[in-house]
Amino acid sequence: MPGWTLRWLLNILAIFLTAALLSGFEVTIWGAIVGSIVLGVINAIIRPVLIILTLPLNIITLGLFTFVINGVMLWLTAATVKGFDIHGFGWAILTAIVLSLISLLISLLIDDKNFDFR
Repeated sequence: MPGWTLRWLLNILAIFLTAALLSGFEVTIWGAIVGSIVLGVINAIIRPVLIILTLPLNIITLGLFTFVINGVMLWLTAATVKGFDIHGFGWAILTAIVLSLISLLISLLIDDKNFDFR
């Protein structure tokens, strides 16, 4: 199994775990699958632009504004994907924080050297 496939499946699992932990974030199976793809595309295209545009604010807040940007990315995903529901912007930021922590734990457990990324 290619490494990106395993990471994608683990990202879907992280989305389900986050939804299980937070009452303001609800997701269906198809919502998690499509949502992980849409979130990846949004993070690849829109997030870098927002990071650059908000760089002064991010410096002033010592990087904490990045959580707000991650919340915006999740909120955009929820607005475009049916079955990927976030109940408010505060929940989007909290979901982003929890999802980031779960993804960090998964990244620490996965050894990328054992996977072929061709």
